[in-house]
Amino acid sequence: MIDRYSRKEIAGIWELENKFRIWLDIEIAVCEVQAAEGCIPAPDLKNIKEKASFSVDRILEIENRVHHDVIAFLTDVGEQVGPSSRYIHYGLTSSDIVDTALSIQLKQSGGIICEGLQKLIAALKILALKYRVTPCMGRSHGVHAEPTTFGVKMALYYEEFRRNLDRISRAIDAISYGKFSGAVGTFSNISPDIEKKVCDRLGLKPDPISTQVIQRDRHAEFMASLAICAGSLDKLATEIRHLQRTEVREVEEPFQKGQKGSSAMPHKRNPVLCERITGISRVIKANMNVALDDMTLWHERDISHSSAERIIFPDSTIALDYLIHRMIFIIENLHVYPENMMRNIENTGGLFHSQSLLLALVEKGMPREEAYAAVQGLAMRVWSREGTLFELCKKDDVIAKNLSSNELEDIFDLNRYLINIGHIYKKIGL
Repeated sequence: MIDRYSRKEIAGIWELENKFRIWLDIEIAVCEVQAAEGCIPAPDLKNIKEKASFSVDRILEIENRVHHDVIAFLTDVGEQVGPSSRYIHYGLTSSDIVDTALSIQLKQSGGIICEGLQKLIAALKILALKYRVTPCMGRSHGVHAEPTTFGVKMALYYEEFRRNLDRISRAIDAISYGKFSGAVGTFSNISPDIEKKVCDRLGLKPDPISTQVIQRDRHAEFMASLAICAGSLDKLATEIRHLQRTEVREVEEPFQKGQKGSSAMPHKRNPVLCERITGISRVIKANMNVALDDMTLWHERDISHSSAERIIFPDSTIALDYLIHRMIFIIENLHVYPENMMRNIENTGGLFHSQSLLLALVEKGMPREEAYAAVQGLAMRVWSREGTLFELCKKDDVIAKNLSSNELEDIFDLNRYLINIGHIYKKIGL
């Protein structure tokens, strides 16, 4: 009953119809438990269960007058139920309903987000395996470093999004708590046994200790998991954007039939989907600050968190679900250009072999500083386009004195950079 939206669009979780339906489910669950405890006569419980309903429009009409959403809700339900409604909300405070319902909504939306992450992880796994041994240039500071493979790049994100899935799953567990402990959390007008029994019915755990509200460190943890996931999506989108630059063009996000990239330049194929992911991720990450601020409330509770949460949680969960599915589309339809990857590897005249060359000279007994200076001098000449590093090494007296032609051939073999790729894949279970 509570998970009715678990397979539907995430936006539906935050609609008023669903929120009030959860409120009603909670109120009825409390009545059922109280009736079993002998607090509500059986005929009144039967009447409540048969007649309890609500109208969103009527609730909003009443709220416009009383300026209290829970009272407006209870008034509307009471109009449907009649005299038996005196047992509804008995011994409770508004936050017993509102906070417990919010936990359910976050649990529902978190479940949908996890489903999307599982699909994204599967799409990344396909690329990681397909391009496992496809060489591409690794870069640090944006500058060519040493070769890796495009599969390793994707395996990195495969593992990172598995961590995101695990992180959000833990956050769902951390937020899956309800409370029915009254005005300041002391059970002054309700039995503690009722809290546990109602939470069991709702698929939640009773909060070990609460004030009038469930403490907002739980909500901040949930929001943090969303923000970190948004950061990972931004990171992957930025990688694709860099690799799509004209000078690089190793990959390209899908460009659909009929799509246009520029109002002025017909040739443009811009990474607009990835840019959208980057932009919207900033909103989710910024909402993390609000969730942290919401942790600080006056004494047993104020209401400063409530208005902010009505924005940050719907917006963040809906936005993250959208970004995940945009990224799934990008990854499943990504254009990959291995020939450009190889062209870029060859573009700097073998400079990426500098570390291997340095280490080979050290192994021959040359002091590291001396070897570094020798290799760096040759590398600077390669940057000046005086020849490739291999060509200059063959002509250099210091290199020739320490390394044979066969040893140089081994040093400048691209495949030697890929010999431990299998170890990386084994570590992450691919």
